[in-house]
Amino acid sequence: MTNALIRPAWTPATIALMIIGFMIFWPLGLAMLAYIIWGDRLDKFKADMNEATDRAASFVKSPQFNSGRTGNVAFDDWREAELERLHKERMKLDGMRAEFDDYARELRRAKDQEEFEAFMAARATEVDNEAPAKKVKPTKKVKSSGGKTVPGV
Repeated sequence: MTNALIRPAWTPATIALMIIGFMIFWPLGLAMLAYIIWGDRLDKFKADMNEATDRAASFVKSPQFNSGRTGNVAFDDWREAELERLHKERMKLDGMRAEFDDYARELRRAKDQEEFEAFMAARATEVDNEAPAKKVKPTKKVKSSGGKTVPGV
């Protein structure tokens, strides 16, 4: 028999924790109730999970899983040759992709340069057209009492 204060049984401490759990946040009380009812099965569940994990790990570590060898020498040789051929083809495709990326980047740079030069040319002509207009000050026309317009200051 276990002498622990909190154990999967109907003890005053577990009942109090369950009630407090329901008062604070109902899922806590529900979790405590589940622990009281099914807590004695946790050790078996933990042991089963550890055993399943160990079996999976041992399968992954097995030489048959890692090497991919089937035991048929002719098939294994053909498979390795095909994998090598595919690897070389993949490297060739990666090289072609890098070349295309460089080409596309150069095209974008040239287009951006062309747009920038057009912008600067338009801006230069706009500034040149505004410069003479700023030098001449527009005058206000003021009507005099005689009905004639006189340039104002």
